[in-house]
Amino acid sequence: MSLPALPLPPLPRWALLALLLGGTGCAGDTADKAAGTATGETGRPDDSGGPAPTPFVYPAADAMPPLRGPAGPARTFAEDELFVNCARLDGGEESYHHHNLVTTYRGHLVLPWSPEFGTGGLSLFDMSDPCNPVKVGQGWHNRMRESHAMGFVHLREGDPHAGDYAVVTGTLGIQIWDLSTLETPEVVSYLEIEGIFYPDAYARVVLSVFWQYPWLYVAGADNGVYVVNTENPAAPRVVKQVPLDGLRAGGVFALGDLMMVTAAEGAQVQLLDIGDPADPQPIPGGRFTLTDRTGASVEAYHANLSGDLAFFARKEGGGGFIAWDISDPSAPVYRSEGYVDGNGGYVYHDEGYVFVGNSSIAHVFDARDLDDVTVLGTGHLTGDLDTITPYGNVAVLSVDDDAEDELASAVMPWRADPDTTPPAVMRIRPGDGATGVAPTARIGVGLTEFVEPSSVFAGSIRLWHADGSAVDGWGTGQEAIATFTPKAPLEAGVTYTVEVVAGGLRDLNDNALAETVTTTFTVAGG
Repeated sequence: MSLPALPLPPLPRWALLALLLGGTGCAGDTADKAAGTATGETGRPDDSGGPAPTPFVYPAADAMPPLRGPAGPARTFAEDELFVNCARLDGGEESYHHHNLVTTYRGHLVLPWSPEFGTGGLSLFDMSDPCNPVKVGQGWHNRMRESHAMGFVHLREGDPHAGDYAVVTGTLGIQIWDLSTLETPEVVSYLEIEGIFYPDAYARVVLSVFWQYPWLYVAGADNGVYVVNTENPAAPRVVKQVPLDGLRAGGVFALGDLMMVTAAEGAQVQLLDIGDPADPQPIPGGRFTLTDRTGASVEAYHANLSGDLAFFARKEGGGGFIAWDISDPSAPVYRSEGYVDGNGGYVYHDEGYVFVGNSSIAHVFDARDLDDVTVLGTGHLTGDLDTITPYGNVAVLSVDDDAEDELASAVMPWRADPDTTPPAVMRIRPGDGATGVAPTARIGVGLTEFVEPSSVFAGSIRLWHADGSAVDGWGTGQEAIATFTPKAPLEAGVTYTVEVVAGGLRDLNDNALAETVTTTFTVAGG
């Protein structure tokens, strides 16, 4: 099913891009840069009467920036080593006691460490032997806040802001970190957002972020969702606030032209059309109340998105997860659940397994058959154990309060053999055959497991015009979602082909996508 097209004024493409993205300099500079992108890199003639520039050509699918680290764990474990903690991960001295999710960038594990009341940093580790992690870099900032999500982008050479960037939450807004220097990552911008208060645990804070560079979506609790332009990572700016009455925005996830906003400690969920990235619109029928298999309303602490499946960590009255199918965003339906005693925190999906921190214990569910979910094993770590993040054949347990002996994160093997299974495509949006697609839509690829963010680029995901020309764009990776953002609005009425290329997108263990997946969609108008 395609989402309704959003009306756009009949502007030339460079002017439309200038209005949507703005810029970091004057309007003329922005227009000139946008026009260069829209004409020079697509190979179409400009209005100057001069020769057409050289068309953009896609690099090889595996021409991603080289990994700087060894990728995910390569160690094999004996059966008696499974579900037993084998190592600790330490943040900086300022915050040993407050950790949350971990993820990777260019072959290193990235550990954010900060309490909800602020001050912390990022540490990077070599995890080739996960039971002997080696810290290779660290940065600190006094306005960082507990981060429940991180997005990454590599802007290639030739881009005016070339470099490696990560986005996290700050005490009064968001921070963008420069990871170009491995040993000393540093904050390049700290955007204070009006309406965000400190200290405040839930009501008026930033609880999570999702990056579709140059667009950043910020879940601002009772403030709703903020849309932030990050075209220049050193100068982000808010362009819109989206109120969500009755929904305290805790989780925000973006898959192409679809956004999911989930409640923090609530039962409401909202699906929105973000074909126009700067103007999210609620989808009719896309506001629903989370229920379990009995139809009873259930509050969730946090959530996650994997393809068409939305996973929710059940809060109180039992822990575990509930899964909903949102393949038709106008009519979401209950799909499955895994119930345990506990009080759920954060939830992640990895190749059919679901990982949930349940406050005093963590659970790994075998959900490869959603009609027959079982508990595979449990993890233990003293403190408020809200988070268990999959990382190859180990998981990282993290507590965000009451840590013992300054131990806030521990490495726990959960599967014997290293991960050698390539990621697979679960969903592409806009959907195959979609019509009426907004010219400003981004391509979202939902995968079966976390993606190595630097493998998402114009080469691993390709977009072809009907005339055979290549569309240049930016790539962004966050958890199990890869995003391709065209650098200029698409042409009205044209049918485009999406090609997710074999050998391109990679998981955290550097396993590459095995099969090419191709879809088409048609842009509105014409």
